[in-house]
Amino acid sequence: MTVTAVEAPERPAHRDPNVLRWLGAYTASMVGDSIYFMALAWAAARTGSASGTGLVLAAGSIPRALLMLGGGVLADRLGPRRVVIGSDAARAVLVLGLAATLVLTAPTVGVLVAVALLFGAVDALFLPAVGALPPRISPPGQLARIQGLRGLAARGASIVGAPLGGVAVATGGPALAFATAGALFALSLPLLLSLRIRPLPGPVKHGGTVAGDDEERTVTEERPAVTEGKPTARQDLVDGLRYIRRHPLLGPLMIVIGLSELGFVGPLNLGLILLSEQRGWGAAGMGWIVAGFASGAAGAALLIAVRGRVPRAGLVMCLTVLVGATGIAAVAQIPSVPLAAAVVGLFIGLAGALCGALVQTVADPAYLGRVTSVSTLFTYALIPLSYPATGAAIALWGTGPVYAVSAAVCAAGGAVGLTFTALRRAELPR
Repeated sequence: MTVTAVEAPERPAHRDPNVLRWLGAYTASMVGDSIYFMALAWAAARTGSASGTGLVLAAGSIPRALLMLGGGVLADRLGPRRVVIGSDAARAVLVLGLAATLVLTAPTVGVLVAVALLFGAVDALFLPAVGALPPRISPPGQLARIQGLRGLAARGASIVGAPLGGVAVATGGPALAFATAGALFALSLPLLLSLRIRPLPGPVKHGGTVAGDDEERTVTEERPAVTEGKPTARQDLVDGLRYIRRHPLLGPLMIVIGLSELGFVGPLNLGLILLSEQRGWGAAGMGWIVAGFASGAAGAALLIAVRGRVPRAGLVMCLTVLVGATGIAAVAQIPSVPLAAAVVGLFIGLAGALCGALVQTVADPAYLGRVTSVSTLFTYALIPLSYPATGAAIALWGTGPVYAVSAAVCAAGGAVGLTFTALRRAELPR
């Protein structure tokens, strides 16, 4: 008689100690991020120079834009866990050192700009690596849940981090706030060091398409993605971009990400501030709008975390982008802006979680750092460059037309995604 071994069922991500350790580290790091930016803004304001304050706050985006793609190459070469640990360690040392400096002397624009530049450079390494880490700590069937948990952590960090940073600044000045942020970065290190890294399978099929090359292989955390012929970092980068362009799903996904983020980030960040000023809502009204968006996005993240899988993920992602775009147009037109913001947050948040899960499950593990760096580049580096254009357009034509154009750009992302058969039929693993 032959005895067939039965494979144990996957443990849900929210009950997996390994995933929970990663989630704790990620949450601590994100709260530290929020406190750091709050403290940096206050320290810059205390220099007494408006132009200097703007320079300090803008400085970090420069290395982030220039080095983000290189961060993806490094994550693939060294393994994302190593890069994430090194990044959080570097941020802890940098921010704690700044806190100690501010105890001894008043902040200057030069010191704060230098710190912002260094922090932005480290961030350019951290963001692609942290996005490439989930497939190495959990089976593919749990990646959608992890994206939901990650979304909840990011929203929670925004809710907790800003008030915590404000209390720290009010109690002990920017020095205490920087010290708190540095301590949180340091707190993530033992959690990251205790992670168990899974061997990654080679390319697998998703929605009738093959995610990667035909050759089957296993890529582990400790082995560089490509060793044959010792290619240079530049060759690795070019190879990664070529891989995305030729991939039947990743290329369309990057188009959807770029267009939807371009139509979403400007109006929902800078645009909301200007809209609040025009309607006289004040800080309290702005707070309700942000809370509405955050609650909608958190609801979408919770849905993904609980369900773990959404059927027809590619089709649902494109359709939710279209619905979210309608909400963007409505924000500037209807009186109940918090409700409209909640609708935008719900649908765009769901689209973002599904997009992230698809990227992580269809990408060849050897390229995941570089793929993540490209998708992250849109949100954290290139899209903020549209803020000046958004502000100038609102000053010329008002919020209504600008929000309408932004909604059209966002909707174009979903519409373009629907034209790709492979993306419409894309499924998350069971």
